[in-house]
Amino acid sequence: MNKKTNLAKKKTPISASVIENSDLSEDLYRHFYYTLGRDQVNKSQRYLYQALALTIRDRLVAKCRATNQHRETTPHKQVAYLSLEFLMGRALNNAILNLDLAPQVTQALTHYGSELEQVAAAEHDAGLGNGGLGRLAACFLDSCATLKLPVVGYGLRYEYGMFNQSLEQGRQIEQPDHWLHEGHPWEIAAPEQSQRVKFFGHVEVYKDKNGREHRVWVNTQDVLAVPYDVPIPGYRNDVVNRLRLWKSEATEEFDLSEFNAGSYPEAVAKKNQAEQITMVLYPNDASENGKELRLRQQYFLSSATLQDIIAKWVKQYGEDFHNFPKFHVFQLNDTHPSIAVAELMRILLDDYQLDWDKAWQITSSTMAYTNHTLLPEALEKWPVRLFERLLPRLLEIIYEINARFLQQVATCWPGDTQKQRDMSLIEEGPEPKVRMAYLAIVGSYSVNGVAALHTELLTNGLFKDFYALWPERFNNKTNGVTPRRWLSHCNPKLANLINQQIGDEWVSDFSKVNALRAKFDNKSLHKQWQQVKLDNKQALVDLVKRETGVEFDATMLFDVQVKRIHEYKRQLLNILHVIHLYERIREGELEGFTPRCVLFGGKAAPGYFMAKLTIRLINHVADAINNDPVAKPYLRVAFLPNYNVTAMETICPATDLSEQISTTGKEASGTGNMKFMMNGALTIGTLDGANIEISEAVGLDNFFLFGAKAEQLTQIREHYNPNEIIANSPNLSRVMGLLESGHFNLFDPDLFQPLINSIRDNHDQWLTAYDFDSYVKAQEDAAALYQDQSAWTQKSILNTAASGMFSSDRTISQYNNDIWQVQAIEFNKAQGERNA
Repeated sequence: MNKKTNLAKKKTPISASVIENSDLSEDLYRHFYYTLGRDQVNKSQRYLYQALALTIRDRLVAKCRATNQHRETTPHKQVAYLSLEFLMGRALNNAILNLDLAPQVTQALTHYGSELEQVAAAEHDAGLGNGGLGRLAACFLDSCATLKLPVVGYGLRYEYGMFNQSLEQGRQIEQPDHWLHEGHPWEIAAPEQSQRVKFFGHVEVYKDKNGREHRVWVNTQDVLAVPYDVPIPGYRNDVVNRLRLWKSEATEEFDLSEFNAGSYPEAVAKKNQAEQITMVLYPNDASENGKELRLRQQYFLSSATLQDIIAKWVKQYGEDFHNFPKFHVFQLNDTHPSIAVAELMRILLDDYQLDWDKAWQITSSTMAYTNHTLLPEALEKWPVRLFERLLPRLLEIIYEINARFLQQVATCWPGDTQKQRDMSLIEEGPEPKVRMAYLAIVGSYSVNGVAALHTELLTNGLFKDFYALWPERFNNKTNGVTPRRWLSHCNPKLANLINQQIGDEWVSDFSKVNALRAKFDNKSLHKQWQQVKLDNKQALVDLVKRETGVEFDATMLFDVQVKRIHEYKRQLLNILHVIHLYERIREGELEGFTPRCVLFGGKAAPGYFMAKLTIRLINHVADAINNDPVAKPYLRVAFLPNYNVTAMETICPATDLSEQISTTGKEASGTGNMKFMMNGALTIGTLDGANIEISEAVGLDNFFLFGAKAEQLTQIREHYNPNEIIANSPNLSRVMGLLESGHFNLFDPDLFQPLINSIRDNHDQWLTAYDFDSYVKAQEDAAALYQDQSAWTQKSILNTAASGMFSSDRTISQYNNDIWQVQAIEFNKAQGERNA
């Protein structure tokens, strides 16, 4: 045995170049026939996909090893990006694009009578996220690798995604999304790097021989955090970063004594409880058990990540943490991982015996917080009693952080006890709660919003007191999306056309797409641009027909709103406009009417009644319109079930009109607006979130603006009377009349009354009635322009040309320049081979 071990040590690891230069066809054959033991391709292409994924993964792993070892041999500051969501989508095509392997893959698949599109369709979307927050995190990881920045993503390896959505008589039906049931060939387990995460128990106090007091968290119920690494390739630059996902497991498989005594359920109870932590993305937190599980997920992610990083530090540098802030940054993606502030303090205080001031200096020099919401209900607050039972040591630390912080507040505002209550990390009341966003602000050296208006509203409103105390901490980082996936990959025909016009450097430097602006009036380009759009629309026609049975017409205006279903995103306003169009058709008002297909998509949270009722209204209206032969030539409506990243890759290139219609002051940024813009869609929207910067970039002449402005909101809400607005609006009166008549719910008379009541409510914070007429006018402008295809195409080209600033590469560059300040990974190929 020793002889074999010594021989193994003498072997030279296979270098990245050896893997890169190996025959891809032979590697595919090896994995298909030997790794997976298959000898024929089945109809689903499942095993061929897995073999190809393993073949590509070999190349990624070699580059990832070289990247990691370069970091270890030339240590510089690194970033840990903590997020409860990473909505990665399918990995195969993205890896092939970034590694520039398409010709080799196409050639290799011919031996199996298959094409890449067929094989890629066998991959499940990774169920690691829900909406924009998770997709943004995925784009950020892509950009970090493309910019060669040493950034590792940290998340949870959920067994089940949010849910699969289907429709039954217009209702949203939720089924489990067991995305891992066929395995995940991209991940690599690293059980030897598992961490123990504590829960429950109690805190004991003791004094050392010097009389110094210490606290110990004892009698805990520990859970193992087992890491699974997913490689994240940069765009054709040899850098491959990692996404580390934590899976929860029991510290012991089961209690053998209980099992031998015949009590099987009790024997496996702890195992089941441990595995629940990463069982499902975003459990319903309406119940006490749901709240506890959400908090357990957040702490599990934060604790495992921090322990992992500190263990590596101690292995390399020992227990001297003096220079720790020079080498580490923890970016908290929204409020979910904000418990990391208290957990890093716990580790430094309890595990490594640092004094409070030193531990706090390290913590507050390494944490950075991104806020993604203006909705107060999304700023998590956890009951103190839940903390006390689940994380007693963390609650003690939070109380101490708060006491010291309130001393600063008292110094800044002497005698202002109300200010202390307003800024306290503990919200007073019958049920005291920990304000997690406040914990993140107090413990971070940087706090950023994600769009110019969002950051302004944070500093002038939600966090104004903290801004007054620490104005230097606050900054803006307008979101972006990766042009690799959201143009080059999802819209290859348009990407090739752009390449023909301006070259291909825009893929890695998206600011160069601005060169298209000079060609916006080129008639030859117009013709090609229109043909690309028509081809993309036909692909969406096929998808909608297959998934809904509704037949879209590719010659019509494609009007699209796909995003999470929420009242502030105002799918209700959109469907009211659809009813308005239907009413015009029914009344024969067809002069100048532009035929359109309206597509909705998105999931409503299982416990969100109004959002789910909005889905039912959309589907009832769609059924009425699609089954009315008078309406068919002019209007068609569909709700695409189970909207996800893969669906968006077909929807985005086909869209003519992008609906970004949130109530002003409610959307932090939005990223769907950027994806549509990149692909030449025109936006109809309010001055909300990143819409403001989009409209400034492309110009208001190329943007359909409507709705209340932020500075008007206070006055509007003081005197808001939607019933008066409805009475004075002929269009809205007709729409409400048809809706209230029960035309869309003949056999369930009161079905939509809650939605009707919300529109007529003087306290409707979404201002549906107020914005309706302005919205209709903007829609009329869009419809009129679409009839002039030359003018529409000009504006479409200008939108793509102006989208350069909405690349996540730009966003990440700003994060790095202003917050992280890490050095890019630079190694020549020979060095990379040696390290591999």
